[in-house]
Amino acid sequence: MTSAPRIEHITASTGEWFDAHVFVPEEDGPGIVLLQEIFGVGEFLQTKARLLADLGYVVLVPDLFWRVERNVSLAHDEAALHTALGYMGRFSEVPKIAISSDLVAALAHLRAIPEVTGKVAAMGYCLGGRLAYELAAASDPDACVSYYGSGIAAELDLVDRITCPVLFHFGGADAYIPSEEIDAIVAAVAGRPGTEVIVQERAGHAFENSFAAMFSNPEAARVSWPLTVDFLARFLRP
Repeated sequence: MTSAPRIEHITASTGEWFDAHVFVPEEDGPGIVLLQEIFGVGEFLQTKARLLADLGYVVLVPDLFWRVERNVSLAHDEAALHTALGYMGRFSEVPKIAISSDLVAALAHLRAIPEVTGKVAAMGYCLGGRLAYELAAASDPDACVSYYGSGIAAELDLVDRITCPVLFHFGGADAYIPSEEIDAIVAAVAGRPGTEVIVQERAGHAFENSFAAMFSNPEAARVSWPLTVDFLARFLRP
Protein backbone atom coordinates (compact mmCIF):
# COMPACT_ATOMS: atom_id res chain seq x y z
CA MET A 1 0.00 0.00 0.00
CA THR A 2 1.05 3.58 -0.65
CA SER A 3 2.49 5.39 2.36
CA ALA A 4 1.30 8.81 3.54
CA PRO A 5 2.12 11.61 1.07
CA ARG A 6 5.02 13.93 1.59
CA ILE A 7 4.70 17.69 1.11
CA GLU A 8 7.03 19.40 -1.33
CA HIS A 9 7.31 23.05 -2.33
CA ILE A 10 7.01 24.10 -5.97
CA THR A 11 8.68 27.36 -6.96
CA ALA A 12 6.34 29.74 -8.77
CA SER A 13 7.34 32.25 -11.43
CA THR A 14 7.26 35.01 -8.80
CA GLY A 15 9.84 33.21 -6.67
CA GLU A 16 7.18 32.29 -4.12
CA TRP A 17 6.28 28.66 -3.46
CA PHE A 18 3.17 26.54 -3.18
CA ASP A 19 2.56 23.13 -1.67
CA ALA A 20 2.16 19.81 -3.43
CA HIS A 21 1.23 16.43 -1.99
CA VAL A 22 3.42 13.70 -3.45
CA PHE A 23 2.26 10.09 -3.35
CA VAL A 24 5.04 7.60 -4.03
CA PRO A 25 4.47 3.94 -5.00
CA GLU A 26 6.56 1.05 -3.72
CA GLU A 27 8.68 1.14 -6.87
CA ASP A 28 9.75 4.02 -9.11
CA GLY A 29 7.49 4.67 -12.06
CA PRO A 30 5.80 7.17 -14.41
CA GLY A 31 4.32 10.34 -12.98
CA ILE A 32 0.93 12.05 -12.91
CA VAL A 33 0.07 15.65 -12.02
CA LEU A 34 -3.41 15.37 -10.49
CA LEU A 35 -5.37 18.64 -10.54
CA GLN A 36 -8.03 19.70 -8.09
CA GLU A 37 -11.75 20.35 -8.13
CA ILE A 38 -13.20 23.60 -6.78
CA PHE A 39 -13.29 21.92 -3.34
CA GLY A 40 -9.51 22.10 -3.14
CA VAL A 41 -7.14 19.26 -2.31
CA GLY A 42 -9.53 17.15 -0.28
CA GLU A 43 -10.33 13.55 0.49
CA PHE A 44 -11.63 12.71 -2.97
CA LEU A 45 -8.50 13.89 -4.76
CA GLN A 46 -6.21 12.27 -2.20
CA THR A 47 -8.12 8.99 -2.51
CA LYS A 48 -7.65 9.08 -6.29
CA ALA A 49 -3.97 9.88 -5.82
CA ARG A 50 -3.55 6.82 -3.58
CA LEU A 51 -5.33 4.61 -6.10
CA LEU A 52 -3.01 5.82 -8.84
CA ALA A 53 0.05 5.37 -6.63
CA ASP A 54 -1.08 1.83 -5.85
CA LEU A 55 -1.03 1.27 -9.63
CA GLY A 56 2.63 2.32 -9.69
CA TYR A 57 2.45 6.03 -10.52
CA VAL A 58 4.18 8.86 -8.68
CA VAL A 59 1.36 11.35 -8.15
CA LEU A 60 1.82 15.06 -7.50
CA VAL A 61 -1.23 17.02 -6.30
CA PRO A 62 -0.49 20.77 -6.32
CA ASP A 63 -2.32 23.37 -4.23
CA LEU A 64 -3.52 25.53 -7.12
CA PHE A 65 -5.70 27.86 -5.05
CA TRP A 66 -2.61 29.17 -3.26
CA ARG A 67 -2.83 32.57 -4.95
CA VAL A 68 -6.28 32.96 -3.35
CA GLU A 69 -5.82 30.98 -0.13
CA ARG A 70 -3.38 28.24 0.75
CA ASN A 71 -4.34 24.62 1.36
CA VAL A 72 -8.08 24.82 0.77
CA SER A 73 -9.75 21.48 1.55
CA LEU A 74 -13.54 21.54 1.75
CA ALA A 75 -16.13 18.88 2.45
CA HIS A 76 -17.98 17.53 -0.58
CA ASP A 77 -21.49 18.51 0.47
CA GLU A 78 -24.05 21.13 -0.42
CA ALA A 79 -23.09 23.30 2.55
CA ALA A 80 -19.52 23.58 1.24
CA LEU A 81 -20.54 24.06 -2.40
CA HIS A 82 -21.32 27.77 -1.91
CA THR A 83 -17.92 28.28 -0.28
CA ALA A 84 -16.21 26.35 -3.07
CA LEU A 85 -17.92 28.49 -5.71
CA GLY A 86 -16.68 31.55 -3.84
CA TYR A 87 -13.10 30.30 -4.07
CA MET A 88 -13.65 29.56 -7.74
CA GLY A 89 -14.88 33.10 -8.31
CA ARG A 90 -11.72 34.52 -6.75
CA PHE A 91 -9.53 32.02 -8.60
CA SER A 92 -11.07 33.09 -11.92
CA GLU A 93 -9.73 36.60 -11.27
CA VAL A 94 -6.13 35.34 -11.15
CA PRO A 95 -4.45 36.12 -14.50
CA LYS A 96 -4.45 33.08 -16.77
CA ILE A 97 -0.74 33.49 -17.43
CA ALA A 98 -0.07 33.07 -13.71
CA ILE A 99 -2.21 29.93 -13.47
CA SER A 100 -0.55 28.51 -16.57
CA SER A 101 2.89 29.15 -15.11
CA ASP A 102 1.87 27.30 -11.93
CA LEU A 103 0.68 24.32 -13.97
CA VAL A 104 3.89 24.20 -16.02
CA ALA A 105 5.96 24.52 -12.83
CA ALA A 106 4.06 21.60 -11.27
CA LEU A 107 4.76 19.40 -14.30
CA ALA A 108 8.45 20.35 -14.29
CA HIS A 109 8.64 19.62 -10.56
CA LEU A 110 7.08 16.21 -11.11
CA ARG A 111 9.61 15.35 -13.81
CA ALA A 112 12.43 16.21 -11.39
CA ILE A 113 11.21 13.94 -8.57
CA PRO A 114 13.79 11.14 -8.19
CA GLU A 115 11.17 8.37 -8.09
CA VAL A 116 9.73 9.41 -11.48
CA THR A 117 11.07 7.27 -14.27
CA GLY A 118 9.89 7.81 -17.80
CA LYS A 119 6.69 9.47 -18.92
CA VAL A 120 4.28 11.82 -17.15
CA ALA A 121 0.60 12.75 -17.53
CA ALA A 122 -1.72 15.60 -16.62
CA MET A 123 -5.04 14.58 -15.09
CA GLY A 124 -7.82 16.48 -13.37
CA TYR A 125 -11.43 16.62 -12.25
CA CYS A 126 -13.98 19.41 -12.77
CA LEU A 127 -11.89 22.61 -12.58
CA GLY A 128 -8.88 20.32 -12.77
CA GLY A 129 -10.27 18.72 -15.91
CA ARG A 130 -10.04 22.07 -17.68
CA LEU A 131 -6.65 22.82 -16.15
CA ALA A 132 -5.28 19.45 -17.31
CA TYR A 133 -6.40 20.36 -20.84
CA GLU A 134 -4.74 23.78 -20.52
CA LEU A 135 -1.54 22.18 -19.21
CA ALA A 136 -1.47 19.79 -22.17
CA ALA A 137 -1.60 22.85 -24.45
CA ALA A 138 0.97 24.87 -22.47
CA SER A 139 3.58 22.16 -21.96
CA ASP A 140 4.55 18.65 -22.98
CA PRO A 141 2.94 15.91 -20.90
CA ASP A 142 2.91 12.47 -22.51
CA ALA A 143 -0.83 12.01 -21.89
CA CYS A 144 -3.81 13.91 -20.52
CA VAL A 145 -7.00 12.78 -18.78
CA SER A 146 -9.73 15.40 -18.39
CA TYR A 147 -12.82 14.63 -16.32
CA TYR A 148 -15.84 16.88 -16.98
CA GLY A 149 -13.78 20.01 -17.45
CA SER A 150 -16.07 23.04 -17.45
CA GLY A 151 -15.09 25.74 -19.93
CA ILE A 152 -13.12 23.60 -22.38
CA ALA A 153 -15.56 24.39 -25.19
CA ALA A 154 -14.59 28.06 -24.88
CA GLU A 155 -10.92 27.16 -25.34
CA LEU A 156 -11.01 24.95 -28.42
CA ASP A 157 -8.37 27.16 -30.01
CA LEU A 158 -5.91 25.29 -27.76
CA VAL A 159 -6.56 21.92 -29.42
CA ASP A 160 -3.91 22.38 -32.10
CA ARG A 161 -1.26 23.09 -29.46
CA ILE A 162 -1.76 19.69 -27.83
CA THR A 163 0.57 16.97 -29.06
CA CYS A 164 -0.20 14.20 -26.58
CA PRO A 165 -3.10 11.71 -26.43
CA VAL A 166 -6.11 13.00 -24.47
CA LEU A 167 -8.98 11.15 -22.82
CA PHE A 168 -12.04 13.30 -22.11
CA HIS A 169 -14.80 12.09 -19.77
CA PHE A 170 -18.20 13.80 -19.65
CA GLY A 171 -21.66 13.15 -18.25
CA GLY A 172 -24.47 13.36 -20.76
CA ALA A 173 -26.77 14.85 -18.10
CA ASP A 174 -24.24 17.39 -16.75
CA ALA A 175 -26.07 20.52 -15.60
CA TYR A 176 -22.83 22.54 -15.80
CA ILE A 177 -21.66 21.41 -19.25
CA PRO A 178 -24.42 21.53 -21.91
CA SER A 179 -24.53 18.76 -24.49
CA GLU A 180 -23.83 21.37 -27.19
CA GLU A 181 -20.44 22.03 -25.60
CA ILE A 182 -19.62 18.33 -25.52
CA ASP A 183 -20.62 18.06 -29.18
CA ALA A 184 -18.30 20.98 -30.02
CA ILE A 185 -15.40 19.25 -28.24
CA VAL A 186 -16.10 15.98 -30.06
CA ALA A 187 -16.05 17.81 -33.40
CA ALA A 188 -12.86 19.72 -32.55
CA VAL A 189 -10.83 16.63 -31.64
CA ALA A 190 -12.25 14.27 -34.28
CA GLY A 191 -9.54 12.36 -36.07
CA ARG A 192 -6.75 13.28 -33.64
CA PRO A 193 -4.62 10.18 -32.92
CA GLY A 194 -4.95 8.86 -29.38
CA THR A 195 -7.77 11.25 -28.47
CA GLU A 196 -11.00 9.84 -27.08
CA VAL A 197 -14.21 11.41 -25.76
CA ILE A 198 -16.27 9.16 -23.48
CA VAL A 199 -19.77 10.28 -22.48
CA GLN A 200 -21.70 8.56 -19.70
CA GLU A 201 -25.14 9.49 -20.99
CA ARG A 202 -27.06 9.17 -17.72
CA ALA A 203 -24.40 10.74 -15.51
CA GLY A 204 -24.25 14.33 -14.34
CA HIS A 205 -21.32 16.44 -13.22
CA ALA A 206 -18.60 15.04 -10.93
CA PHE A 207 -19.98 11.52 -11.30
CA GLU A 208 -16.76 9.89 -10.08
CA ASN A 209 -16.77 11.73 -6.76
CA SER A 210 -18.03 9.13 -4.30
CA PHE A 211 -17.65 11.65 -1.46
CA ALA A 212 -20.24 14.01 -2.95
CA ALA A 213 -23.69 12.48 -2.56
CA MET A 214 -25.22 15.24 -4.70
CA PHE A 215 -23.04 14.26 -7.68
CA SER A 216 -21.86 10.66 -7.28
CA ASN A 217 -22.93 8.12 -9.87
CA PRO A 218 -21.34 4.76 -8.95
CA GLU A 219 -22.48 3.05 -12.14
CA ALA A 220 -20.80 5.67 -14.35
CA ALA A 221 -17.70 5.61 -12.17
CA ARG A 222 -17.44 1.83 -12.51
CA VAL A 223 -17.32 2.29 -16.26
CA SER A 224 -15.09 5.36 -16.47
CA TRP A 225 -12.30 4.47 -14.03
CA PRO A 226 -11.09 1.28 -15.82
CA LEU A 227 -11.01 3.26 -19.07
CA THR A 228 -8.72 5.80 -17.43
CA VAL A 229 -6.49 3.09 -15.95
CA ASP A 230 -6.17 1.46 -19.37
CA PHE A 231 -5.48 4.78 -21.12
CA LEU A 232 -2.71 5.70 -18.68
CA ALA A 233 -1.13 2.27 -18.99
CA ARG A 234 -1.15 2.44 -22.79
CA PHE A 235 0.52 5.82 -23.02
CA LEU A 236 2.72 5.94 -19.92
CA ARG A 237 3.83 2.31 -19.95
CA PRO A 238 4.19 1.40 -23.65
